[in-house]
Amino acid sequence: MVFKRYQERILIRVLFLFVTLSLASYLLVTGQYAYLAFLLGVVIYQLVDFYNFHRKAQQEVEQFVESIHYRDFSRYFDVKEAPLELQSLRQGFNEINSTFKLISREKETQYQYLQKILELVNTGILSYEHKSGEIGWMNESFKNLLGVPYLKTIGSLERRDPVLYQEILNLRPGDSKIISLTKDKDKSVFKTLVTATAFQTDSRVYKLVAFQDVNEALDETEAKAWQKLLSVMTHEIMNSVAPISSLAETMLHRLQESSRILEGQPGALEDLELGIGTIRRRSEGLLKFAETYRNLNKITTLNMKRVFARDLFENLHHLMQPTLDQKRIELDILLLDPDLSLDADTNLIEQVLINLVVNAIEAVKDREEPLITLSANAGSNGRAVIKVADNGAGMSPEVVENIFIPFFTTKKNGSGIGLSLCKQILLLHKGNIQVQSLEGTGSAFSLHF
Repeated sequence: MVFKRYQERILIRVLFLFVTLSLASYLLVTGQYAYLAFLLGVVIYQLVDFYNFHRKAQQEVEQFVESIHYRDFSRYFDVKEAPLELQSLRQGFNEINSTFKLISREKETQYQYLQKILELVNTGILSYEHKSGEIGWMNESFKNLLGVPYLKTIGSLERRDPVLYQEILNLRPGDSKIISLTKDKDKSVFKTLVTATAFQTDSRVYKLVAFQDVNEALDETEAKAWQKLLSVMTHEIMNSVAPISSLAETMLHRLQESSRILEGQPGALEDLELGIGTIRRRSEGLLKFAETYRNLNKITTLNMKRVFARDLFENLHHLMQPTLDQKRIELDILLLDPDLSLDADTNLIEQVLINLVVNAIEAVKDREEPLITLSANAGSNGRAVIKVADNGAGMSPEVVENIFIPFFTTKKNGSGIGLSLCKQILLLHKGNIQVQSLEGTGSAFSLHF
């Protein structure tokens, strides 16, 4: 409507100029030169007025285009102070600016809303331009998950984690893969599900990569799988071995009663007694074995209460001090916050700490200056983290990968049950246990609550 009025003003000027020129032509043909001279002045005035009108309109349009170019939608074109012929034009510009401002505000609101949602989710998100590798955006979850505060290009990730960099490049849109990552802060290893997708905008192709921490879910699934396996295994072993043990005991009793029958056969009685006794001892050993590993399924409920970390450390120190003094091992306790506390089953957590310290004692036994460090602090999420570290021989990556699997052990007389129980206890506390180890340097087990 506004620009229609502007067009009407142009049309009126053109019509007046046409009428004036037609009249001038008539006067020229009829020879009325006196009137023609006056009319020529009017024509010149109309042409100058039309030029000025067009020039002013062009300047107004240039200013409007400039404001659009710099996205200055707050600019206001004064209508009241404008010439009458430009008021309609300025009013139109103001209406367009208002519309653009509204669209821009809605777009900014949607962007801020989407950004806040993506910041709240626990999934790490990273996007980069496929050709140049320039990072488009990454949320706080990604920064916290990988311990990366800033990335300019995807190539910057190669210096921090070459393996992860190659995995991202090789991951095709629509594919998913579980990979192991290491945090820069505490060097803890965790598993994450990496998913990739791609989209195109303004002829530029972007790759969007999502990182979801599945460590806890995998631990829970693994624990349930082992519990089912152990339940079946112990049930079958005990059902099979119990009758054998009972039968061996009965046969031995009957044999002793019939010993006088075999008196004429030297050595036969001793051989039978030795064989049956071996069956009995091995059967009892299998029963004990099954009963021991059944403990993996017995821990199902917790007696939770608030406990200070200093109390846990003090009890552990009193308990382990004689052994440490005997083996000349130094125990260093670090507790920056004496009031640090956590919700835990005291008996079970003490069992975990004892197990870890005993393992540490075994690890440092050949060191010239054996040292075990016991520390506690508040983690990044504000919850307590207890760490048991040693300067022992350390472990290879293969051993670290399997250290919490039931029955896995590197000790000659080890059962492979200790660290499995520790992990199950931490899972019951809705926490986790992690290990960092370097061969020749030592190991550190972290309990996250």
